[in-house]
Amino acid sequence: MTEDLKLDVLAFSAHPDDIELAAAGTLIKLTKQGYSVGIADITRGEFGTRGTREIRQREAEEAARLIGAKVRDCLDIPDGSVTVNRENHLKVIHLLRKYRPSIVLNHYWRARHADHMATSQIVTEACYLSGLAKLETGQKRFRPKRILFHQILYDVVPSFVVDVSAEIEQKWKVVKAHKSQFYDPDSKEPETILSEPTFLEMIETRMRYWGNLIGVSHAEPFLTNEPIAIPDLVKAMG
Repeated sequence: MTEDLKLDVLAFSAHPDDIELAAAGTLIKLTKQGYSVGIADITRGEFGTRGTREIRQREAEEAARLIGAKVRDCLDIPDGSVTVNRENHLKVIHLLRKYRPSIVLNHYWRARHADHMATSQIVTEACYLSGLAKLETGQKRFRPKRILFHQILYDVVPSFVVDVSAEIEQKWKVVKAHKSQFYDPDSKEPETILSEPTFLEMIETRMRYWGNLIGVSHAEPFLTNEPIAIPDLVKAMG
């Protein structure tokens, strides 16, 4: 991928399948609208109970293709050992300065998985550090306009939700590209929370809940720490 590729949105995911579960519908919608989207996996998910490093890479590549992402990179930070340090800051900064995205999607900072919490902190801090001229990487400094947090918890009121009703069928194809991770009656691998038959039903229920709040069938929620300007109040409320 060339250095001059400019992305509108770069979505960070601690493990392959995290961003698909949280925001695949939104990413699909963005690509349909003509925006350039990229995905950056912090790890390859090699420490997970099911699937191998190679299997998960193939699944991630197929999911990115189905989304229509321009690029899917991996920072190769060891799964299960994501640590907040300058080395990992610099890995994220390199991608930010390479792709110069206007918007970054990042994990919400409260999570059950330590890798998700560390990813949130690393990416948030790197977005700021990337704009510092004296932090040299051989690239031009750059700072994204906004960070949007995904995988927010039930007790969090989102800043906004995105209607993905028209994208839901394609989203499930994207999610199920990670077939090693989800329910398969023929699989001999150990069971996990994700591989339980009810897990994807729970994701569906969440999306229907968020959709119901805005009068549509399915939606995905996001949080931002900064106010969002609304140039046309009537259109925004319509």
